[in-house]
Amino acid sequence: MSDAAELVARLRERGRTVACAESLTGGLLSATIVDVPGASEVLLGGVVAYATELKRALVGVDERLLAERGPVDPEVAEQLAERIRALCAVAGRAADLGLATTGVAGPDPQGGFPPGRVHLGIASPRGVRSVELDLPGDRAAVRRGSVDRALAEALVELDALDAASVG
Repeated sequence: MSDAAELVARLRERGRTVACAESLTGGLLSATIVDVPGASEVLLGGVVAYATELKRALVGVDERLLAERGPVDPEVAEQLAERIRALCAVAGRAADLGLATTGVAGPDPQGGFPPGRVHLGIASPRGVRSVELDLPGDRAAVRRGSVDRALAEALVELDALDAASVG
């Protein structure tokens, strides 16, 4: 079973939801989840905020943070993940998981960062964290690798949520 299929199955089993804020993946993360039958029960929505200004305007990333550090930053990824959870609330309930991708797909460096530098944001009721990646390959490989790791990190977060609810 693919990580996307496992994520959808586990979210459905537990009545949980996910929302995505994407930059370098340009909607590929959401599309990968949507490819799985039953995704409509768990994916609340998402935003592709490719332009830096839209990370602020649409998702609410701190303007000063973006001005000082730029979009390729772990805290930006965390804010994207945290805020997309709230933005995609249904009936007053935030998404259980917020996933975010930001970074440099290539082929050229951006803001002093090499192609393949990626920050993932993962937010849940437990809190928010980021994961930094340095992925090899061309644009397609970096984007695909980002999606694969974001899905894997979502499963890790679900494990932690399950452990917290049992303990």
